[in-house]
Amino acid sequence: MIASDMIEIPYIFSGFSVGFIVGMTGVGGGSLMTPLLVLLFGFHPATAVGTDLLYAAITKSCGTAVHHIGNTVEWRVMGLLAAGSLPASLLTLLVLHHFAVNSNALGEVISYILGYALLLTVLSLIMRRYILVLARRLSVYRNPRLQVAMTILLGAILGTVVSLSSVGAGAIGVTALILIYPHLPIVRIVGTDIAHAVPLTLVAGLGHLAMGSVNLPLLASLLIGSLPGIALGSLTAPRIPEQALRILLAAILALIGIRLVLH
Repeated sequence: MIASDMIEIPYIFSGFSVGFIVGMTGVGGGSLMTPLLVLLFGFHPATAVGTDLLYAAITKSCGTAVHHIGNTVEWRVMGLLAAGSLPASLLTLLVLHHFAVNSNALGEVISYILGYALLLTVLSLIMRRYILVLARRLSVYRNPRLQVAMTILLGAILGTVVSLSSVGAGAIGVTALILIYPHLPIVRIVGTDIAHAVPLTLVAGLGHLAMGSVNLPLLASLLIGSLPGIALGSLTAPRIPEQALRILLAAILALIGIRLVLH
């Protein structure tokens, strides 16, 4: 693992670049940051995941505040997701602790999980329009008990995948919520997903911190770069076609995912 004793410019620039993409597309934080730290800078996968989780908890807190002010968070749905995700995250962290989080063998497993999670993210980006049509045909929302059970199950799946790879709380979570709640406006689904990501990434990130798999100087560098990057990306987004952004992001994530799976 590469250690860092102080804030460094390459990490600040990486934070800015990822923040800019997140500001333009609304997704890509964990999907880009963790593989960037693993493939470009050579960090152990567990350290990359742990650091990125705390990074996400801090940055998405700002996004949650904005969505709360705009009344675009379904807090009941967020609570159901958390009811599944937080216990699943804690259980996953216990398993990681048992198997020694910084071992080489576990690092290999995390890399594979990260790669497949990225490929699922690509599918969710490409197929979102068709998934919305499928959701309306399934009519899950007409059965309240089934809807509640599926929401808690989704939370449990996200809690496990996010704790292992830091990927999944964004595009995958939004796509699954569209399937379960097709009657909700997209902006409320996105707001709910972002709000749910805060306690999930905070719990998972603190768990990784307790196990020693968080690099705090790296975290500070990423935050210094990402906050202005997100702001600039948000200002740029209206000038670029959304479809073009989705295709570009999907292509980048597909290449990274294949690289991690085949490494």
